[in-house]
Amino acid sequence: MKNLLLKMYYIFLDLKNHFKVLRDKLISVIIKPPVVKTTDETLSKIINERCSVSRYGNGEFNIMFKGEQFFQEYDNDLSIRLIEIISSQSKNHIVCIPDVFRNIDKFTDRAQNFWNKYLILNRTKIYRKLKNKKVYYDAMVTRLYMDYKDKSKSDERFSKFKMIWDDREIILVEGEQSRLGAGNNLFSNAKSLKRILCPAENAFAKYEEILTAVKKYDTSKLILLALGPTATVLAYDLSRIGYQAVDIGNVDIEYEWFLKRTQVKTPVKHKYTGEVANGTKVEKLHNPEYENEILAQIL
Repeated sequence: MKNLLLKMYYIFLDLKNHFKVLRDKLISVIIKPPVVKTTDETLSKIINERCSVSRYGNGEFNIMFKGEQFFQEYDNDLSIRLIEIISSQSKNHIVCIPDVFRNIDKFTDRAQNFWNKYLILNRTKIYRKLKNKKVYYDAMVTRLYMDYKDKSKSDERFSKFKMIWDDREIILVEGEQSRLGAGNNLFSNAKSLKRILCPAENAFAKYEEILTAVKKYDTSKLILLALGPTATVLAYDLSRIGYQAVDIGNVDIEYEWFLKRTQVKTPVKHKYTGEVANGTKVEKLHNPEYENEILAQIL
């Protein structure tokens, strides 16, 4: 009897999964997917128009749906802001979402499996939050290497990405253990680089302090943000008061993997890497050049 019940339970789970897959395929046919510009179109937009950028990935979507991200617990105010911004309209600010709603053949098998599973569970919820007829840009613009089958364009795209801050004075707002650009030449073409260090986890709890710290500096500065969902909100709020603020997210870790030509995600020494085992166990960095770049610490 127990074996029969167990067998029936597994049959039920299998049917339930098949139903989810079928439902997702039906939704993708019936409901027109959002317009998402390509990675290259997104890069050109940022470079040519110097617009601000808010990015949404699965972590931001999860918080919108009252879930959590591995380094940001659920916060109701953060959820409300993310829902507000994803449908916002502004001439000097773009919203980026992953270009995964029409075709994901360009990605590796691992990335395809992730997005297939994620969309089966969340496609309907995502579509409900998007604004009809709004043109979105590609949130994968900061992930130029690891998830692509064809990695031949990575070099060209990283070079193009660097044009965002070419000869610009940068203020980098990042998690205290992120250390973007430390140990590589990612920002070598910038005119100057200063840093505001923020909590590696649950940074939104310090949102007002972070915003106030940035506002001490002139709007001519380019504000680069690597702070998870907090960066998504911060880019929008800063754009409204005259800054160009760009959420560059995971680009430094992607660049490190690109430089090593690794085919698997690996920890990066001295840098917080939340997507790999032991990636959040970060060693201290003793580097005078890096330390001299620090303007403020909000921890």
